[in-house]
Amino acid sequence: MDDLNALAEEHLAAAREHPHGRSAHLVLHDQPLRQSLIALTVGTTLDEHLSPPAGSLLVLRGTVRLTAASGDVELGPGFLHALPPDPHALTALTDAVLLLTAVNP
Repeated sequence: MDDLNALAEEHLAAAREHPHGRSAHLVLHDQPLRQSLIALTVGTTLDEHLSPPAGSLLVLRGTVRLTAASGDVELGPGFLHALPPDPHALTALTDAVLLLTAVNP
């Protein structure tokens, strides 16, 4: 069992020290389910990439912008959003911590 609040603090501190402004931790890996905690500093972007067959983002701290052809959306603390099926990117509008849930067949 993981304490997400403690992990969020730890990885946000690590992201602030990392030259690319990010840090991640695999919280749960139980095929086909993967959950990863991702910490990003303000202005950090995860470049455009594809989604897993099913997935979601839960914002634990901060605010991010999810950019996709299907439309952009800003997500703040407590927001849960399904990953779009089209390529998308993510930008931290403030220091942010997310829980990424992905299901792969």
